[in-house]
Amino acid sequence: MRNFFLILLFSTLLFAQNPRAFAALGDVIFNNADKIEKLKDIDEYKIYDKKIDKYVADVKKAKKDGFALVNGSKNITKLEYLNELRKLAKTNDFFVRSVDAFYESSKKEQNSRLFSQIINSGLFDTKEHKKEIINYYFAHQEDMNTTGVIQSYLDEDAKLRAKREAQQRRIKSKKEREAERIRRIREEDKRQKERLEKRLQEELQKKKEEIREYQKEELSKTI
Repeated sequence: MRNFFLILLFSTLLFAQNPRAFAALGDVIFNNADKIEKLKDIDEYKIYDKKIDKYVADVKKAKKDGFALVNGSKNITKLEYLNELRKLAKTNDFFVRSVDAFYESSKKEQNSRLFSQIINSGLFDTKEHKKEIINYYFAHQEDMNTTGVIQSYLDEDAKLRAKREAQQRRIKSKKEREAERIRRIREEDKRQKERLEKRLQEELQKKKEEIREYQKEELSKTI
């Protein structure tokens, strides 16, 4: 029984690696497969659910074929395996390009939810766009959390953390100033309302007195 579990463990660890044949092409496909499968968690990719499921299944099959080719345990030629990888590479490239496109559209539309999901997908070149990502975060941090890529940037750069804290203080101060401004406006509105009511009351009282004086004068004429 112990030997069985050792063999199973060894097989699992072995399969966790990639086939050596055409590794330059295969590694990209095999390493991206899990990331592409997780795109199903993004709303914009729901229409690709079936395509992603089929692709992931095809990648798993290709990985088995690759190991079989290397081990010589399956009747598959190098050309057949290479063609299999080339076909998968086209789908891989499609999803990588789509991630780049969604990144650009999320910036343009200021869709912070999609922006965060894309940069954390593992399929987007965050190093190349680091400055862009940081600038977007500081411009929209009230709508975003720092999970993933952004948090790693904040953790590795003390200056960024200091900038973030300073900006958060400014945001808080801005909110406090806005609250104070609203309070003053409301108090001034209340005072103006009270002054208006007082003036109307005085005018009404004055009018009543004028009417009484007029009535007195008219009454005196009849006596």
